[in-house]
Amino acid sequence: MDVIYGFIIIGALISLYFLPWIIAGLNEHSKTASIGIINFFFGWTFVGWVIALAWSVSEDKKLERQ
Repeated sequence: MDVIYGFIIIGALISLYFLPWIIAGLNEHSKTASIGIINFFFGWTFVGWVIALAWSVSEDKKLERQ
């Protein structure tokens, strides 16, 4: 049973780490791939993660023009 809890915790932490990328994908942001790359490489620094999160929830100017 402890192994199952371990997998759940690891899965939750991975999901939290990639939260900016997930949000960008759900919002169909035009820069989802760029946000994902920044999140993957710089998310381990708290500053990189916050930047990716802020970018993922920012307005997408390209989509507003359509």
